[in-house]
Amino acid sequence: MSTRLTTDPADFQATVFPFLTRDPVRHTLILSNVADRAANQYEPEPSYFVSVHDDDTGEVTGAAMRTPGRRVYVGALRADLAAEVAEAYFEVLPGLGGVAGDRAAVTAFGQRWAELSGADRAPWTESAGTRLHQLETLTPLTAPGAIRPMRETDIQLAHEWMLDGFPEEAPFLEPDWAEHKLAQGTLWFWEADDEPVCMAAHRTPVFGVSRVGPVYTPPTHRRHGYAGALTGEVTAKLLAQGIKPCLYTDLANPTSNKIYAQLGYLPVTDFVDLIFTP
Repeated sequence: MSTRLTTDPADFQATVFPFLTRDPVRHTLILSNVADRAANQYEPEPSYFVSVHDDDTGEVTGAAMRTPGRRVYVGALRADLAAEVAEAYFEVLPGLGGVAGDRAAVTAFGQRWAELSGADRAPWTESAGTRLHQLETLTPLTAPGAIRPMRETDIQLAHEWMLDGFPEEAPFLEPDWAEHKLAQGTLWFWEADDEPVCMAAHRTPVFGVSRVGPVYTPPTHRRHGYAGALTGEVTAKLLAQGIKPCLYTDLANPTSNKIYAQLGYLPVTDFVDLIFTP
């Protein structure tokens, strides 16, 4: 096997998408992020993309990405390819902060990183676990109120709720994130008694798949079923367009995992984040 590294998202897209689209749900994160970057070229500093190729045929067998400020994302990369991917990243990002993806792959990546760094121990801590789900059969959930599309007057509220619910995303959130969601028509609110009580978004579909999220309910409006009902409605809208919905959940949040299971989302695979330590 051999690796190729590029900072050009359009070049990477042309190289790896024929491979990744064989399983667009499992590879949803790389597909959507690279497609966005190839179309918009908006990032102020480069991303680093690595593809793995069979030495005999040249065919792509794996892919990974590192977007500005984040950890390397290997996703569903085969574990036996992870060491070579680590070597490719070590050459350009020796101060890398960590890696995320399939547990076996990130562990192999981390072990090779330790060797390259000259560490005498595993130089990482596990920080988070997520579970990728795809919808099997939708079972709608109900709650008081109804879904409505985002309005221009919701821009500030959507931005504030995003920062409240996902503060770890603040460094990566574009100032006009909410405006983009409004223009795309990909963000929805649940309204009860004429008050927004929950929001849910989805990604622009890529190769017939759309990732639902973020979903957020302010603390004062929780335990009323709003998130489940709204996610079900957003899911139904995607299904009506012939789009396959998927989503990620936090393994440390049993409530959200239970709700999405009730809607009909089934686990596909689990991912973990490793943070490299000095």
